[in-house]
Amino acid sequence: MAKGMYHYLRAAWKKPTREMQQSRLINWRAGESVVEVDKPLRLDKARALGYKAKKGIFVVRVRVRRGGRKRQPRVHGRKSRKQHVRKILKMNYRWVCEIRASKKYPTLEVLNSYPVGKDGKYYFYEIILVDPTKAEIKNDKGLNWICKESNRRRAERGLTSAGRKSRGLRSKSHNMKVRPSGRANNRQGK
Repeated sequence: MAKGMYHYLRAAWKKPTREMQQSRLINWRAGESVVEVDKPLRLDKARALGYKAKKGIFVVRVRVRRGGRKRQPRVHGRKSRKQHVRKILKMNYRWVCEIRASKKYPTLEVLNSYPVGKDGKYYFYEIILVDPTKAEIKNDKGLNWICKESNRRRAERGLTSAGRKSRGLRSKSHNMKVRPSGRANNRQGK
């Protein structure tokens, strides 16, 4: 059976070669941390996550530094709770990138994101952003849900796919301490 273009795009991105990535990563490292791109690099992945080539939809590449997050140095006093240098952030890198993209473009909403590369210093993600004020988005039956008031600032509230995964909301269970919240779980029976 004949396979389509998206099958071969997916296969190429499963094991990207060094020649395919190296020159691209060098240019990305030299550029800004949040850059708007003309079209998605991984078209198959972008289309699967809701991207369409129409007005009101933008793609942004975001760079985030790899490794643990460090705390700011102490200024005054010796406090034992501030002695450790590393933060435990409990946020995955993809979610952090989505928040940075939404802060850079405050009028747009984050639809979804996917990884496009990594090197020794950075992770690179492409974020799909939607303008909820555009008529093309309001008239699109597949995308007009993002125009509702309840979907404002999705990335900051952890409502995107990366945010929900990081918050532990991918699976439901009676034993999960995150549902509906940690505080509500502790107050059960009171």
